[in-house]
Amino acid sequence: MNRKQLLDQLTEDVLAYAMQGAFPERELARSIKPDQLDERFEEYELLLDLHFILKPEIVDFVRELPARLRSIRTETETVSRTRRGAVDGQINWEATLKKRHSEHPRDASIFVCDNRSEDYDIDENVVLKKLISVVYTTLQEAEEYLRGEYDWVRETWKGNENLIDELQRIVERNVHVRRIRSPDAYEPTERMLTSAANSRQEVYRRAASLLRNRERLLDGNADAIRDLLDKTAITPDDENTLFELFVLFRFVSTLEEMQDEQATFKTISTGRQEIARLDGDREIVLYHDNSAQDRDLSFRAVPDDKDSLSRTEEVQIVAQEVAGNYFKRDFRNHTGRPDVIVLEVISEEQNEHEYLVVETKNSTNTDTIRQGIKETLEYLAFLRVNDEFVFGQENPEEENYFGTGRNGLLVVQDVNGDTASLTEQSDEEINILQASELESELEQILQHMI
Repeated sequence: MNRKQLLDQLTEDVLAYAMQGAFPERELARSIKPDQLDERFEEYELLLDLHFILKPEIVDFVRELPARLRSIRTETETVSRTRRGAVDGQINWEATLKKRHSEHPRDASIFVCDNRSEDYDIDENVVLKKLISVVYTTLQEAEEYLRGEYDWVRETWKGNENLIDELQRIVERNVHVRRIRSPDAYEPTERMLTSAANSRQEVYRRAASLLRNRERLLDGNADAIRDLLDKTAITPDDENTLFELFVLFRFVSTLEEMQDEQATFKTISTGRQEIARLDGDREIVLYHDNSAQDRDLSFRAVPDDKDSLSRTEEVQIVAQEVAGNYFKRDFRNHTGRPDVIVLEVISEEQNEHEYLVVETKNSTNTDTIRQGIKETLEYLAFLRVNDEFVFGQENPEEENYFGTGRNGLLVVQDVNGDTASLTEQSDEEINILQASELESELEQILQHMI
């Protein structure tokens, strides 16, 4: 599968879950985050706002904003104040005489004065202020990237650096914007958006339209996300990430079909490695990218028993200690981390677990696939729970380090030429599937787990 096919399939998977209401925020964030962005942009809403401000409509809105601000609406309100011995504003004689008669008899120094002032805090302006704030805050977070030489920014803010400076001046110095109060967390309300959308002034109508589009994005609206991806076109910088995500969503989709239930996705803000969960007679949890720290899973490659170290293991231990002492930090030897882990908990009470460890290689190169086979076997051999090896512990004499042969899976790109079928791999320690075989063969592998 080429890059376009992977991206198309990934987009359709994300949108399918969005329409189901089970929105995979973390994996969508991974799918639209360029590698150049730092860890701040792993937060879903900020990353989505970066895409949002890259929309051509936002750039056009900011370009026209200085001229539009000169004619924003205000409402005039009259404030009455009581003064003694002085006049501040226009004397309201009717109110003055009532005040003297009811509260200050025979005190001719009392005056009620009316002062007229402009009220900027009307609904339309709160909507406008919210949109400006979203764009301004996101620009601040991403300014170094928006001024950089990146393909994904070249057609939007690149070449428009003066617009970034102009928006900063507007927010920090423009008297009209500064006089509008900052919206509360729940604002703008639907009533405010409706008022702005029905305004005679285009700046308010456009602000309402753009904010409603942002709301649909945050709610996971499929059409809004599809439009965003089409217009901003930020995708992972390498096909390896796309391939990992493609495999991940194939797993979720297949598990849902087999269990006849919808997966529950974890959001990126949870800080957990868990991606999706299916609850039923058997609990199934899917992890991605890191070892499942929630379950105390690790892949430490060096044994803890120093009395029986081989020469190679002794070198690793000593090298670790020397490096730790030199850099004054703690180093731990691990294997690499698998891209996908499917964890099935059969019974928490009986503490019975089954694991399927999956490695992906977006390649048809023989050497790369051989390396993937080696890595998958390493993951199985050194898989630990609570520092205890998962495989090869009950009967060490058999040295069954790799499970039953159904506990490891390597997924590779479509290979030209003759390769062993899944049936022909039945006696192997791990299975290997090509991308195009996932849809038809993955269920057969998972049946042994669930």
